[in-house]
This record gives sequence, structure tokens and C-alpha cells, in this order.
Amino acid sequence: MLHRSAKRPHFFYTTAPLPCPYLAGRMERKVVTELTGPEAETLHDRLSRAGFRRSHNIAYSPVCAGCQSCIPIRIDAARFTPDRTQRRILRSNAGLIGTAAPARATAEQFTLFQAYQRARHQDGDMAAMGFYDYRAMVEDTPITTGLIEFRDTSGQLLGGCLTDWLSDGLSAVYSFFDPALEKRSLGTFAVLWLVQRAVEMGLPYVYLGYWVPQSRKMAYKARFRPSEILTGGMWRLLETTEAEPERV
Repeated sequence: MLHRSAKRPHFFYTTAPLPCPYLAGRMERKVVTELTGPEAETLHDRLSRAGFRRSHNIAYSPVCAGCQSCIPIRIDAARFTPDRTQRRILRSNAGLIGTAAPARATAEQFTLFQAYQRARHQDGDMAAMGFYDYRAMVEDTPITTGLIEFRDTSGQLLGGCLTDWLSDGLSAVYSFFDPALEKRSLGTFAVLWLVQRAVEMGLPYVYLGYWVPQSRKMAYKARFRPSEILTGGMWRLLETTEAEPERV
């Protein structure tokens, strides 16, 4: 598939099938394109609104045969109201300080990233990443990106969230946190922090990537209300009944 612009062509490729990381027994394929050159920011912005995600300098979207379980989702930041659980999470992490740092990898970040991977995703590909792999994930990007660092009052790093800045919102690319503090729900806190920052910046949305209702580890994204999902090429409000957990 080829999209031609006035300046340069953008080529899209389909990957070979691989085991799905979200639903057991299924295979995934993606359509991908490279984000390079002076048009990379504009292209990434447009593709994000079309449901694509970014990894390094690649934008991708699932194109799995016979499956549409990965649903793009974004929070309506201006209208967002935290529920009781989210308010509790905000209170329990009130002392944390979030800071938007440049997209530069540090040894401190990587140590925390490693601990998170080993505790939460030991069987995943990212658990085997070395420092240079981590640095590529953070720094290998042609677009406006930052690393949100969350520290306690003593200055200790407790979490991080790699974040893209879009013209219409913030996009949470990947977050990690101290696995020993699981009860503090730092992943949810990071999203709540991004919502607040988006409102402060006058940006309407926080993009959360793909909501997979059948996947327990991805279903949490529907808890941020109101949210919009991309279906049939159009963003629409996620209804309460749709956000109820599904059984598989």
C-alpha cells in the first residue's frame, strides 16, 4: 500500500504473522511505516488519529485476519472525571512529583525498567533488553517525545512514562514503575498525570493505544471515562456497557 504526498512517498508494509501478545492461541500481523524526514511529525500526528501507534521510528497498526480485538482508545481529557478508585490512587500518590524530562535514557531509568520487566513481564521480549536496547526505545525517534519521571519527596525514581506530544494530545507510549509498589497503582497514576497535563496544555486527548476487552492486562484502559474508541474509521464515545469485562 502506498500513500503519495507532494514531497515524498510513504510506504506501508505488512509484517509476517507472529503469536499475539494479548490473546493466547491467536496470531498477529501489523501494517507498518517508517517515520523519517521533515514530514515525520506531521505523518505521526495523522496516523495517531487513525489509530496507529509508535515504536522507535516506526508507526504500526494491527491488521490481523478475522480479529478486531485491538481497539484504539483515547481519553477525553477536558471532560474526564476520576472515579472513586482513581481518586484513591491520586490521594495515595499525592507526594509524587512528575517531571517531563528530555528523551534521554539514563542508567537510573534502566535499572527500574529492568526490575519492572523481570517482575511483570519475565517471559516477554522486553525482559531481555540491554541498556542500548532501552536507549534506542527512548531516543530513537524523529518526533517530539519525552520521558515523564515520577519521584518521591526524597528524589527516588519510582516510575516513568515514555510519552509523545501530538497536536491534539499526549500519547502514552510505554510506562514502567517499581514493582514493589504495585498496590499504589503507579501505572494508573501515570495516566491520570497525563490527563491533568493535557488539560493544562489545552490538549483535548490522551491516547492510550489499544484497548483489548478480552485481555485482562489491557482491559483497564476502559476505566478512564469518558473515553472514545475508533471503530469503522470514526472516533465515538465508549459506552458504559461496552466497557464491562468480557469472559473468554
